[in-house]
Amino acid sequence: MNLNILLTEVQDFINANLKTDVTKLVLKGSPFENVTIQEIAEQIVAKNKCENKLPTWFLTEHIYYPNKLNIEQTSSEITANYKANLISGKTIIDITGGFGVDAYYFSQKVKNVTHCEINKELSEIVTHNLKQLKVTNIETKNEDGLAFLAENNLNFDWVYTDPSRRNDTKGKVFLLEDCLPNIPKNLELLFNYTDSILIKVSPILDITSAIRELNFVKEIHIVAMENEVKELLFVLEKNYPQPIAIKTVNFSKKEQQKFDFIFNEDNTATYSEPKTYLFEPNSAILKAGGFSQISSQLSIDKLHPHSHLYTSNELIDFPGRTFKIEHCISYDKKLIKNLIPTKKANITTRNFPESVEQIRKKTGLKDGGNQYLFFTTNLQNEKVIIICSK
Repeated sequence: MNLNILLTEVQDFINANLKTDVTKLVLKGSPFENVTIQEIAEQIVAKNKCENKLPTWFLTEHIYYPNKLNIEQTSSEITANYKANLISGKTIIDITGGFGVDAYYFSQKVKNVTHCEINKELSEIVTHNLKQLKVTNIETKNEDGLAFLAENNLNFDWVYTDPSRRNDTKGKVFLLEDCLPNIPKNLELLFNYTDSILIKVSPILDITSAIRELNFVKEIHIVAMENEVKELLFVLEKNYPQPIAIKTVNFSKKEQQKFDFIFNEDNTATYSEPKTYLFEPNSAILKAGGFSQISSQLSIDKLHPHSHLYTSNELIDFPGRTFKIEHCISYDKKLIKNLIPTKKANITTRNFPESVEQIRKKTGLKDGGNQYLFFTTNLQNEKVIIICSK
């Protein structure tokens, strides 16, 4: 950690060049004796990544930024705040602290937070930034979180971990057993010091396989932003029996779409041909696999067991996208050309043998316009196109 980066003149230079082409800036060299242009460029790149993701840090003076990889791997403020609302009590330990965004939001919910980070420089950066953010109830430890627990024999209301998905021998990983630390292997150790564990895992991890690897899963939270799954969270409670609650949320600029159900609960979907409206679940629900539950809870019909599109004659408040159906036709290039004279359409495929790219090549349809085409399979296993407006 080069403290010279925090000098006022260096900070002013960084802020003045946030929108400058970093490649060109590097070629000019550093105007400062004790700060290299590479260090300045790293600060600029990392700070720019925080403008939308971490606005509190971006807008606070004299924040020291780690490399861009640390920023990419950290939680956003929106998802960190969501996690903070899952915990309660007086104490929490973050055993894989990272850049400290989650710890910052935990500190707004509990009295004392312990932040363990094995990387010395990153731990120093977090300690400095917490002073700039005027946070006084987070204690930073430059230690391995598991070792800290074992050595100090302290109990916490919660243990939080976001295991590293970069393994020295295997590269980028996502299976729990390959992440560092190996949480399934160390669950018994963790439960010696807490009754409640919150784990952030890879958003591409299979939920069913993760449940098999972990004990006492109480809740699973699937968090999406702008219809992209960002976080998969597991809440574990010591000696907790079944059932497991699945909670999905999709944050958009306008709203929060929520849908909850019980894992493996016996729900029967109903089916029909396309009606007046078409409903497409958001990505959090698709990740959660709540396909029958959507049909059952919201009293809407599926188009096919494997299509994951829904229909109804009633317009409902739906956690996803809603469309008015204009036509439903068999998959025929000539019919498409007649019905889409603008040669522009937004294309989605669900349970269909061809990709969007293949369809565009065959039909000549360009992306855009006001019409939405869903290429899918109906109850008779026929390939159809549902033409909609939003």
